[in-house]
Amino acid sequence: MKKLRWAMEGDFWELDVSTPRTLDGTARPVPANPLPLGLSRGTTISRPKQIDFFQRFMFLPFIPSFSAQSNFTLQRVLTIPFSENWFATLLGQFNVSNFAQLVKKTEDFKSTWMQTLRDKSLYALGFSSEFLLTCDDTLLVNIDGYGHNSSSRKKAVFHHQFPNHNLTVEAVWPGLFVDESSNYWDVPFSMAVDLASLASDSGLSYHFTMHHNAGSPNQFEGHENAFAVPAPLLPGLSFKSAFSYKKNINFWRSTAQKLKMVQPYDIFLSNPHVSASGIIGAAVTTSVGDNSVKLKPQVEDDSIGVRGFHLHAPSIKSAFLADIFASVALTAQHGTFQRLFSDLTRFHARLDFPSGSKFLSGATRLAQDFINSQQPNLETVQAVCPKAFVSVQQQIAGPFSFRVDSGVELDLKNRDIRANDSVFAIEYALQVLGSAKAVAWYSPKQKEFMIELRFFET
Repeated sequence: MKKLRWAMEGDFWELDVSTPRTLDGTARPVPANPLPLGLSRGTTISRPKQIDFFQRFMFLPFIPSFSAQSNFTLQRVLTIPFSENWFATLLGQFNVSNFAQLVKKTEDFKSTWMQTLRDKSLYALGFSSEFLLTCDDTLLVNIDGYGHNSSSRKKAVFHHQFPNHNLTVEAVWPGLFVDESSNYWDVPFSMAVDLASLASDSGLSYHFTMHHNAGSPNQFEGHENAFAVPAPLLPGLSFKSAFSYKKNINFWRSTAQKLKMVQPYDIFLSNPHVSASGIIGAAVTTSVGDNSVKLKPQVEDDSIGVRGFHLHAPSIKSAFLADIFASVALTAQHGTFQRLFSDLTRFHARLDFPSGSKFLSGATRLAQDFINSQQPNLETVQAVCPKAFVSVQQQIAGPFSFRVDSGVELDLKNRDIRANDSVFAIEYALQVLGSAKAVAWYSPKQKEFMIELRFFET
């Protein structure tokens, strides 16, 4: 299993997020506007593989999901193993909510329910084929069709695993993106080349991406463009690279012996400890094309007047942006996750500073205000406040645990602290696999519910 990078990159990279709005179950954040990573992050296992696992080993004949756009749906997959290195899956989706609405409109249910089932708008069908070219190379081809609008989505993903880093080449048409306001966008054609070093507990790492968009973006499902199209989705080519250094510190780690002859429900959650980690790095973004018109730092406040190191050449439609970032995290865990009750309580908090230039400028202005005995401006104080992310997990009984992931937003002007982008979940640890879990999560903001399978993730 490839090492994961969730904790390392936090808000600093656009990693896939999960969504039930499409058959393949993933969407990408708008470039330069990454979303907080939590339970709704995209998993490394394809959606057909997840459903196949649920059917084979957890005896779930149908996998439910819900979204405000497609309502309540059921999914089932048929796996076709052609050879050891090549297999295909056929994923079918049935829209239960739309079926119930159509039935309500009919006066004679007995004579029309079969006719209602023939309505193409109730179904979606996806074909996926995965080729294991070598022990380090994988090619995935995916085609999804939707009966309600006769549309289709196509995706091709090539992955190569080097000894110390991973290469991924992905082409999607149309590509699905989501912005910070939870609005979904279709880009007619999107292609990305991603090269990243493997994650490590401490030390240097790097990440490089080339991203190309073509065509005019539209809101998902053909909705009228009630919002302005995010500039990074406009046609053009962009390059982004990031270098970072991470350091872990263990304040306390339990030396008590675990229960003998009792396997933890999850080996990654079996060591009580208190630890902290810190990351500091630099990110550089270059854009050429229409997407360079509004290239800007991930965090910007005109009142502070900070834009990092920024160059813009409108005549040739190009822009350059460089900035530093940092993150500090604290994790505390009680219990070894071996007993039936009260043996796992886990807390994780992270503070992100996406724009170092903005933080330094705001801190300098605050220092000047204190030196001059002036009252600090609230906007300046707000500018130096980091983004906060909190995750709390508590065992319910046996392998079941409840988890909440949420951003925390501090509004000094209104003197208010509120949760942002909260996600609630029930996790079921698959003890026999060492570290694997089935996760049922719900996002109130996006009004989305999914059941997913995750391996080696905390």
